[in-house]
Amino acid sequence: MSDAAVMHQAYIALGANLNSPATTLEAAIDSIAASPGIKLLKRSSLYRSPPLDADGPDYINAVVEIVTSLQPLPLLHRLQAIENAYGRERTYRNAPRTLDLDILLYQDFSSDSAELSVPHPRLHLRSFVLMPLIEIAGDMQLAQGSASELLKAALASGQIIHKL
Repeated sequence: MSDAAVMHQAYIALGANLNSPATTLEAAIDSIAASPGIKLLKRSSLYRSPPLDADGPDYINAVVEIVTSLQPLPLLHRLQAIENAYGRERTYRNAPRTLDLDILLYQDFSSDSAELSVPHPRLHLRSFVLMPLIEIAGDMQLAQGSASELLKAALASGQIIHKL
């Protein structure tokens, strides 16, 4: 990464519920950190939660903060390549998965295209994203409100999450 490259802050959510999800997430974090144009700044603890609007075993989730010289679509494509390296299959919506990597936030960038929606459209509704995000970023303000208030609402709705 060139010192002259313009760097953009981004937050990436990681999740998995097949094979050895905790091991996969640790390896995926290493893969993200080793990617050209990406520098890992912070990573959350791992969290366990039951699937939301899906079936299958419990998920293991985390969030990482990065800075990157990659623009949003090339970053998405890099994350998809990492998912594919860990055997990600897209058999149906919300299917159990070996690895899921989502761009939650990318600087002040916003997109609602068929290929990329940023900020992530369901970020504010998911305790398994909000809790690790708050751990590394604090109580940030999202378009829908403060992350901590949104987390309280998600937990009050019955979502369960446990720090590992």
